[in-house]
Amino acid sequence: MKRIAILSIISAFLIAGCGQTEEPVEDTIRSVRALKVGDLDGLTGRSFPGRARAAQEVDLAFRVSGPLNAFAVKVGDVVEKNALIANIDPRDFKVALRNAQGGLDRAKATAARAKVDLDRMVNAQKQNSGAVSEAAVDRARETVEVAEADITSFQASFETAEDALKDTTLRSPFAGTIVATYVENFENIRAQQMIVRLLDNTQIEFEVGIPETLISMVSYIADISVTFDAFPDVELPAKIQEIGREASTTTRTFPVTVIMDQPENVSILPGMAGRASGKAIPPDSAPPMSLVIPVTSVFAPETEDQSFVWVIDETSNAVTLRPVDLGDAISSGFVVEGGLERGEMIATAGVHFLEEGQVVTPMFQ
Repeated sequence: MKRIAILSIISAFLIAGCGQTEEPVEDTIRSVRALKVGDLDGLTGRSFPGRARAAQEVDLAFRVSGPLNAFAVKVGDVVEKNALIANIDPRDFKVALRNAQGGLDRAKATAARAKVDLDRMVNAQKQNSGAVSEAAVDRARETVEVAEADITSFQASFETAEDALKDTTLRSPFAGTIVATYVENFENIRAQQMIVRLLDNTQIEFEVGIPETLISMVSYIADISVTFDAFPDVELPAKIQEIGREASTTTRTFPVTVIMDQPENVSILPGMAGRASGKAIPPDSAPPMSLVIPVTSVFAPETEDQSFVWVIDETSNAVTLRPVDLGDAISSGFVVEGGLERGEMIATAGVHFLEEGQVVTPMFQ
């Protein structure tokens, strides 16, 4: 029994000793967003997703109210510029125009008679200063001025009625395709009520999001091509139309719009998904390109009166703290005036959680 008790005690100590053995802890390599400063290769060879949209699109509406008596289009129709879309019954507007014309004619006749009366009084006064009083001449002159003011007022009313009559006809402002209709013929239409939606598909716009780390280099992109998922074998040449100046609050990318002509062999429709790519090639005459780094890559420790970045060694992937001299703040970040060379790799996120010599895994946008 004593031997059993002793063995039990020894076993308990051995089990307790095994429980206290510590497992070795492996160092975790942190992944960080990174970029190569001023590296044009960051854009070359990459493609960016986006969606097609028509270069021009508009909802058409009448500027006047009334019942439709003609609706000349349906969804899918291709129309030329100035083609008839719809027409409002013009009868009431023709009556209003005739009334305005009559008022204008009367005002002109009244003004003409007043002018004749004034001229007669002035001539009589010249021949005999006592024949007509100065007060009578002044009243006649005032009558002429009032009549001329009436002409101006009736002329404005006539032009308004004339424009209203013209506005009973709705025409296409450019050539395009009817993609939606919102009313039926013979409906009573209100002014500014949407009638049809018109798209111009002769040119296609394509918007992509460029990361803030690359946006400063977009102006050097050439040989842009767009490929749509629906037609993977067709590459369409495009050119930059607009570069956005404000990044998305969610993706931190800047919108860049390229534009291309509608191809002859396929039909690109608004909403089609695709990808755009190009080559970043600065021209020989271009000034040296400024080095720009994102705001998120820069930090200033409380103990320092200097801005720093984490430089990542391309061989070891270890980070090193380095002071930098910053210039102007622009939409895509800070212009670097000193401390970094083109092509060096820096961390662009999580900079407050890195330590000197820490090994990281760079993740490029």
